[in-house]
Amino acid sequence: MSKATLSPADFLQKAQSLPVIDVRSPAEYAHAHIPGAINIPLFDNDGRAKVGTCYKQLGHDAAVRLGLILVGPKLADFVAQADAIAPHREMLVHCWRGGMRSGSFSTLLRAAGYTVYTLEGGYKAYRNHVLAAFEQPRSIVILGGKTGSGKTDILKSLHKIGEQVIDLEGVAHHKGSSFGAVGQDPQPSTEQFENLLHQEWQQLDPTRRLWLEDESRNIGTCIIPLPLWQQMEQVPTIFFLDIPKHLRIQRLVREYACYDSQLIQEATERIKKRLGGQHYNAAIEALAKQDYATGAAISLDYYDKAYLYGINQHDPAQVVKLEITEDNPEVTARRLLQEADKRRL
Repeated sequence: MSKATLSPADFLQKAQSLPVIDVRSPAEYAHAHIPGAINIPLFDNDGRAKVGTCYKQLGHDAAVRLGLILVGPKLADFVAQADAIAPHREMLVHCWRGGMRSGSFSTLLRAAGYTVYTLEGGYKAYRNHVLAAFEQPRSIVILGGKTGSGKTDILKSLHKIGEQVIDLEGVAHHKGSSFGAVGQDPQPSTEQFENLLHQEWQQLDPTRRLWLEDESRNIGTCIIPLPLWQQMEQVPTIFFLDIPKHLRIQRLVREYACYDSQLIQEATERIKKRLGGQHYNAAIEALAKQDYATGAAISLDYYDKAYLYGINQHDPAQVVKLEITEDNPEVTARRLLQEADKRRL
């Protein structure tokens, strides 16, 4: 392997200081990409399809010639885009498999005076690197609690006092329940969720504990990578925060009442069967009157039962129940820290 071609680990290390150019098609990039990479597609979506079809029907040489016809008029623009991105004339480039597209783009930029590093095996090798990383064992501590317990804010407080934290729901742009998409940006694909999660994962100190929220494997449409999920299922300790229902209702009203009531009604509609007709009708009636507290209380009856069923599937020895009497994430975070240290987690 030449010095100009880097393994995924070395490529990502250099990416901390150099721009990354993804020369795949816009559709490939939109589906998922290395976080922070900039898309300068060698072919547009239609062009990539034509070259691929040509390769299958007429072979390598014909596909190369077609590619040259499509790319030729764009060469000067490629260099101009590179000039705007990398004023120091050094960058990283990759395509899908580390083949013709990244090779051609790199040759062009080197001829224009650039130092260019390509990714050995391309984006496909990067993806294998990402998924393998989640198999690395971590000392994970799970933070659990019924809906409305403020677990995300508690994780943020833990992070502020120096703990290692990954906010899985933040990465997924979803809070996990039927209401989880309200107020959130569109969710990434599961593949991009994994890429974003890996970006945080690789920055962790493996010798220190990591706090994660108790989640089902699906967070909205995103799916937690199986190796990580298996680690989460096998943790020695789950801290279950038992926070009074009235405090959780107050928090949910603060978090959701500011959004369009139509979105709340649509989320309630999605759990209609689980609520039952009578409770669903009562919740919708309360929302129509802007009585968000009553609507939240009715939904919590369902979510509390569902959460307790899930937590009861764990070995009771795993679960440490903490009675919490106030909705104060900073205070709760410090109590968790004390409890974790006491148990030498």
